[in-house]
Formats: sequence, C-alpha cells, structure tokens
Amino acid sequence: MTTSPDTASTHADHDRLVAMLAERSARRGQFTLASGRQSTFYIDARLTTMSPDGLALIGPVALDTIARAGWEIDSVGGLTLGADPVSYAIAYASALAGRPVRAFTVRKEAKVHGTGKLVEGPFREGDRVVAIEDTITTGGSALRAVEAIRNAGGTVVGVLALVDREEGGRETLEAAGLQVVSLATATEIIARMS
Repeated sequence: MTTSPDTASTHADHDRLVAMLAERSARRGQFTLASGRQSTFYIDARLTTMSPDGLALIGPVALDTIARAGWEIDSVGGLTLGADPVSYAIAYASALAGRPVRAFTVRKEAKVHGTGKLVEGPFREGDRVVAIEDTITTGGSALRAVEAIRNAGGTVVGVLALVDREEGGRETLEAAGLQVVSLATATEIIARMS
C-alpha cells in the first residue's frame, strides 16, 4: 500500500509530537492529579504546549485532526490555563492555512468586574466550537468548558484533547453525547519515555 505525502507527514508530525510530550512533559513518580486521583504517571502538557516548537507542531496537527474529524467550526477554546496555548496554536495555524478559526478562553469563574463573562475573546454567540483540553483524565474540565460555551450560545461539535490519559474521561464525555479526538494517548507517550 502506498502512503500519500499528506498521510506520511501527518504520521511523522504525530510521532514528533508524541516524542516531544514523552521527553518534556511526562514524568514517573507519585502525583495527585487535578481530579484528585493518585497516579504514578504525570503529564505537564504546558512544558510542550508553551514552547515555540511545541506550539508550531501542535497547531497544524490539531487543525488537521479537526478537519479529519469533519468538524466545520468557527472557534476553539476551553478551560484556562491548559487549553489556552493549544487553542492559540490552532488559531495561528488556521490563519497560515487560509481557513481562520478564532480562539477564546473559558474562565474558571466569572469576573466580578467588567463584563462578568466566563467566555473571553472573539467567541460569538452561534459559533460552532471545538472544546479544547490539554489532558483528559476524568473529563470534568472539558464538561465545565462545554457547559460555559453552551450557556454563552455556542454549539459544541466535539472535544479535542492533546493527551487522553485513558482513565475514563473520554468515555464520560462520549456518554454526555460529545465526540472526542485526541492527538496522543498515555499509552503512546509511556512507550516513548526513557
């Protein structure tokens, strides 16, 4: 079977992303996760998502993944802080690709001053949105973001995670009627760790 150049470059970029996450973001030890769960494996995705080469790689890979999922969207965003760099990378890559997608952020709580909004940035009521998550464990953060987006008048077409920890979060989101795709899984990352 022949692999097209687009498919080959997509696989190469995916492999580079997994290797980057394994090298920079993954750690073994004893950790308490944001969900409160204990784990011997931790991903600090920000060590990858906030680096120049991480942003440059994540944006096009995520934009391609969104296109492959068949999601026609206006904007991307999720719960601050983890989703922010991923969303911004996608928006930047979309501008370079000539199919602009706006990025926004979802606050953890509404400001008590100014507009008091939970969803900040160029989000518009009626937007078709992909909710972004850096790491899915239980799915709780993504569900909070989805609720805020819907309350602001957005239609969530799916959830895109940088990493699926494969601990039930994907299934929780799917049980809530959401389509979920991830750029990498814990299994792939652990296999690449030194």
